[in-house]
Amino acid sequence: MCGIAGAYFWPDGGPLTDRLTKIIAHRGPDGSGRYDHRAGDGEVHLGHRRLSIVDLTETGAQPMVKDGLALTYNGELYNSPELRKELEAAGVRFRGTSDTEVLLEAWRKWGTEGLHRLRGMFAFGVFDERTGALTLVRDQLGIKPLFLVRRGKGVAFASELKALAAELGGSLTVDDTALVASLLYYWVPDGRCAFTEAEKLPPGSWARFRPNGDVERGTFWSLRQVAEEGAAFEGEFDLNAVIEDSTRKHLMADVPVATFLSGGLDSSYLTAIAAREQPGISAYTIGFRAEDAKFEAMPDDLMYAKKVAAKFGVDLHEIEIAPQVLDLLPRMTYHLDEPIGDPAAINSYLICTAAREAGVKVMLSGMGADELFAGYRKHLANKIAVRYQRVPGLVRRPIESVVDRLPVATSKRGFRSVRFAKRFLSFAELPEETAFRRSYTMYDQAELVGLLNPDLAGAVDDVITEHADTYHDNTLTDFVNRMCLADSRLFLPGLNLAYTDRSSMAASTEVRTPFVDIEVVKAAFRIPGDKKIVKRQGKMALKEAALSILPAEIVHRPKGLFSAPLRAWMSRDLAPLVREVTNEGELVKAGFLRREALQRLVDEDASGQQDRSKHLWHILTLEYWYRGALAARSTSARPGGS
Repeated sequence: MCGIAGAYFWPDGGPLTDRLTKIIAHRGPDGSGRYDHRAGDGEVHLGHRRLSIVDLTETGAQPMVKDGLALTYNGELYNSPELRKELEAAGVRFRGTSDTEVLLEAWRKWGTEGLHRLRGMFAFGVFDERTGALTLVRDQLGIKPLFLVRRGKGVAFASELKALAAELGGSLTVDDTALVASLLYYWVPDGRCAFTEAEKLPPGSWARFRPNGDVERGTFWSLRQVAEEGAAFEGEFDLNAVIEDSTRKHLMADVPVATFLSGGLDSSYLTAIAAREQPGISAYTIGFRAEDAKFEAMPDDLMYAKKVAAKFGVDLHEIEIAPQVLDLLPRMTYHLDEPIGDPAAINSYLICTAAREAGVKVMLSGMGADELFAGYRKHLANKIAVRYQRVPGLVRRPIESVVDRLPVATSKRGFRSVRFAKRFLSFAELPEETAFRRSYTMYDQAELVGLLNPDLAGAVDDVITEHADTYHDNTLTDFVNRMCLADSRLFLPGLNLAYTDRSSMAASTEVRTPFVDIEVVKAAFRIPGDKKIVKRQGKMALKEAALSILPAEIVHRPKGLFSAPLRAWMSRDLAPLVREVTNEGELVKAGFLRREALQRLVDEDASGQQDRSKHLWHILTLEYWYRGALAARSTSARPGGS
């Protein structure tokens, strides 16, 4: 895992590359390098920051230059041993043992035609000294990020948007529609970028830049196609064998590997497999202050994590999440690159920080299982909603009236069941796509329009239309798998993989996600929806597979939450900041948000009638991100800035 940056046909591209690389130094504290070469009548510059995990010697250093090719690469190639053998059989001689060299030689042999053969997480830039072309590539599922800015024939790129914003901020414009999208979702969809002039290379795609200014783009892997092929699959397969194989491959490293262990199904499953492969493996779990957990009505995940650790001989490390939130909020907003309002990023950062301090560079996470195997409450809730719509209105109306009057919290504790009931009734009678969107987004269309400057009503329409277009962009007849596909295209890369990458790399730690693997994804979409949700149990296919190694007590335990006690934080630590941002925040001053609408959210939350803690937390993250964007624009616009 590393950080990459570079410039192609860019004025002062060498110094710019150095500055970009320096800003992302946290991604690779073990080494740095730069490569420079002529490209037609211009130049190319590739930068790299190294986190040494596979081949710790200089033969794994980057940018790697060999026989006319130069590569700067971020990620891990889990099938590199198999590819190495194939390439050696074809006559390739390797200098070291790194997967970087395997990738470089695979590129030399197959080019873009071989990209579908790669199994791993990666973003890289490769320069061909013979043709002068620079090609940028991003992995199939969007695990690793790659941001770029184009100007004329030139392009500047980096692993993190903050690097480009810091250096080019004076010429970058905040994309209002991206910020509107972040309010709807509490994250920016992968197809958008917070700055108009910047872009994210789409998952499973490549872009090639040539000295004459031509740009070619291609797609080498399609999640929609994989899902549709899975729907037509009629054979049998062993899901547990697929997951075990993926987990074993994700353990490949020349440094210690540990796991996240929440005590839930996904992390317990991976930890159990990993412990069989590497006895005594370390795992890290979180707990909360007793008063916070009680106020939030949070389940006792720690109890289950301890049971898994004891059964499989895991060295468990407990970390209490009692952060200095006022200090962490701006720091996390900076590291997350774009406005992301999921407080789970704090959990991830603190776990990775503790692991790094203990000498651990690599961790396995259960991320992705809920999206692929229908494990979120929203999946079950949307199925129940279809049946709820058949209940006569004379029965539904009194239920809705009672739930509407119930409080979500008192001054001492919150009521999760009431929060879930209110959430369910907010979408239960809507059409399929609209109901699915409302089941996990922050506002309905009218609420969002009312929160914003009236001029942004069109942006709200655009964002909601994009969701509908993505949801319907398939031929699947299976309702559950339609939801899983939408989540895997929107929720997974836009939120979960994004915050996992940024928060872990902020702590100079690599997080690997064995469920977010092309072979596991293929297997997941071969499973029909009625095998994923059975009666009122989600993720049943995965649970049945996990029973081969985990006790039923863990497999069938109530679902936990990798979240944070937001309501407790809002009522104490963050209350003064909420008041400040509501009344005098930069977003209010700029006219982007309406002060009276913000105040209404604050009042609803304070009264206990509605749970607005997530909404308010995201408003704070958006405010801090916007302040950073204004500062970057001001700094880089000054004399001496880029």
